[in-house]
Amino acid sequence: ELPLDHSIPKKNNLNPKYTFDTFIIGSFNEVAYSAAQAVIKKPGSFNPLFVYGSTGIGKTHLVQAVGNALVASNPNLNVYYTSSEKFLMDYVQSLQTNRINQFKEKYRTCDILIMDDIQFINGKERTQDELFHLFNSLYEMNKQIIFSSDKHPNLITGLEDRLRSRFNHGMIVDVNVPSVESRLAILQIKTRDYQEKIPSDVLQYIAETIQGNIRELEGVMTSILGYIQVKQQAISLVDVKNLLKNSVRAKKSISIPEIVKMISDYYHIPDVYIYNKTRRKDVVKPRQIVMYILREDFDISY
Repeated sequence: ELPLDHSIPKKNNLNPKYTFDTFIIGSFNEVAYSAAQAVIKKPGSFNPLFVYGSTGIGKTHLVQAVGNALVASNPNLNVYYTSSEKFLMDYVQSLQTNRINQFKEKYRTCDILIMDDIQFINGKERTQDELFHLFNSLYEMNKQIIFSSDKHPNLITGLEDRLRSRFNHGMIVDVNVPSVESRLAILQIKTRDYQEKIPSDVLQYIAETIQGNIRELEGVMTSILGYIQVKQQAISLVDVKNLLKNSVRAKKSISIPEIVKMISDYYHIPDVYIYNKTRRKDVVKPRQIVMYILREDFDISY
């Protein structure tokens, strides 16, 4: 049977470990954090709140922390967290068992609906149709809706325009890759949780070397803590370097002028044209590609 009947008040699906007490705030997520705090203070103020960014950088932690904070401040609030995949499965199962009314009631009675990884409903027309009507119902009642995705709603392929329009109606915030300082703060939090003494030079090395997402940092910390437990001894910087030598990705050392040169050569134009104010068609496109690559792949500021 589907777990539909009056299940939300008793089970909100929130992970209790995802709170703001363990959430690191930095330049990479401060706008998203501020928007989340505004929602906590006044649900419905940003509706929907749409958080996007690459995998493993804390989106799930952020949106669930909002839910946990709201439950803590008002236990009577009907908060429900789900993924778009789980929403799809619920919908399909309700159709198969002729319980679509229970399905609708389950989601429409939410005070706060948090849906993770919304990009997975791309191409699922009937599920998108159901989500569209659910969105309208909750929005009209001023119920808070929060979505997360790995990309901006305008870049999600296979998404109906009317649903894309609803996503764009609220506040859209992005979460970027954390800076070295933020990565170091995250590592310090992790070592505090595990109550293991790890030298500061080791943490600094990891923060500077592992340039991927937060999930990669957590994986490295798990490896290091496992090493300490197996060896039953303190870990040194040399030990960490040996431990990580096969898992560290090469740093991006290419320069901005080199990228401009590559792209201008590809389009057979002088690289100085990229910097000119001209709006010639044969220059505008290469310039936009340069800007896109520098921002998306190399995280250069706007």
